[in-house]
Amino acid sequence: MLKAAIVLLLLATLVSLFSGLFFLVKDEGRTSRVVNALTVRVSLAVLTVALIAWGFYTGQLASHVTW
Repeated sequence: MLKAAIVLLLLATLVSLFSGLFFLVKDEGRTSRVVNALTVRVSLAVLTVALIAWGFYTGQLASHVTW
């Protein structure tokens, strides 16, 4: 469940990234939609990092790297 939530948040971050690019090209800096898309993207990224940290803290996520 946690992994699915993290993947969905990453996909939402990508959608926000490309919507910001679209608004940047379409509006040419005349509206604040690019700033809104950036705000959403940063919020989603913070939430993703918080979920990953919580997953490691609770043991739901584990690193199996041998180094």
